[in-house]
Amino acid sequence: MFPYLLAAILLISLSGFYLGRKQATNLRSQTKLHSLPQYHGYFIALWCGIPTILLILLWTALEPILLGNLVRNHLESQSGGLTPTDYVIMTEEVRNLAAGVALGTQDPLILETAELMRSLQQSSQWSMVVVTLLFAMLIMAFTRTKVAPGFKARHGVELLFNSFLFISSTIAILTTIGIVLSLIFETFRFFEMVPITEFLFGLKWYPQIAIRADQVAGEGAWGAIPVFSGTLLISFVAMLVAGPIGLMSAIYFSEYASPKMCGVTKPILEILAGIPTVVYGFFAALTLAPLVRDGGIAIGLDVEARSALAAGLVMGVMIIPFISSLSDDVINAVPQTLRDGSYAMGATKSETIRQVIIPAALPGIVSAFMLAISRAIGETMIVAMAAGLNANLTLNPLENVTTVTVQIVVALIGDQEFDDPKTLSAFALGLVLFIVTLILNVVALAIVKKYREKYD
Repeated sequence: MFPYLLAAILLISLSGFYLGRKQATNLRSQTKLHSLPQYHGYFIALWCGIPTILLILLWTALEPILLGNLVRNHLESQSGGLTPTDYVIMTEEVRNLAAGVALGTQDPLILETAELMRSLQQSSQWSMVVVTLLFAMLIMAFTRTKVAPGFKARHGVELLFNSFLFISSTIAILTTIGIVLSLIFETFRFFEMVPITEFLFGLKWYPQIAIRADQVAGEGAWGAIPVFSGTLLISFVAMLVAGPIGLMSAIYFSEYASPKMCGVTKPILEILAGIPTVVYGFFAALTLAPLVRDGGIAIGLDVEARSALAAGLVMGVMIIPFISSLSDDVINAVPQTLRDGSYAMGATKSETIRQVIIPAALPGIVSAFMLAISRAIGETMIVAMAAGLNANLTLNPLENVTTVTVQIVVALIGDQEFDDPKTLSAFALGLVLFIVTLILNVVALAIVKKYREKYD
């Protein structure tokens, strides 16, 4: 029913637009209007559509509450009183029967109440259709009376769009605040069980809880330093791969490659960004990690089957298109006058790139690198498949390590309770990771602001 109702409201809105514009056009042939005829049409159409859709959403939200109260009153009046548990069970059976789910119950009261609820739902749906359509047509008739020479229809339309943009931005801000507050609240619950000093400065991460009091080695350890060191190690390896290759490829595409070469090679490079991370994980676990291990053993090194080096190399390949594409756009945005001025001074192309183009594009290049670092820190699948799950405090890329995002996933799976320290540790890790990425973004913005003022 909803698709037909929305289609009817859309039809009424389009009719309002057509009638309003036609009325304003006729009026414009007689006198001067404040706004163009199409703005009068937009005004009527928007005022027909938006309040009506809001009315439908409000009706849909309130309908289950009102019908639930009616059903409860009916059950209590017919049964002579219900316990809270009986009420919950009977209400759920009534809702399932009303929705068409056959439960096989033979209780006459439940069958009668389900039929009552089904009847109320149908009446409510048809009432909503009638009320909303009448409401839309009344608004259209009212707004048509507003079409007059002095009516500021354009201001009204702009006010609606500004209100829509304000509401959208407010929702985005409130969503961000809600996410951060949920992280902070759950993190405080975690720190009520685990000292914050142990989490921030501890050197061991064993997020298991003893099932029995006498269980050997069952006591958990919540030091997050090995987790974050593993994150930084893998991200460092990934940036060693992606940074130089991405920047050099961007310089080649923007300054040396012919348009024909760019048209062929750039799309091929950007395909890397579209490959799912699970495919990179398969490649890292089944192909690159054995190669790294066999190559290390061949030269006398002790290399584990899963290593930070294998995960970092594959992650670096995945990040190359981010740096290359963003840096390419930034370098191409450098004004041609800077290049011409450098060539006029007798500089070669390489000297112009090193001393003019790269410094001018530095803010954008730094932003590209910061985005790539954030991408590397947030990667989970490749690390889980190629680097392992052990929180190993080491700087040796040939050993297995883990990252923050992988440990968050591990903490949130399983059958432990939600108020378990292992589950709550995911929020603490997430909050620290959020602070780290926020600091990276602030640093990037500061660099961009400083050098943008210099070269603008």
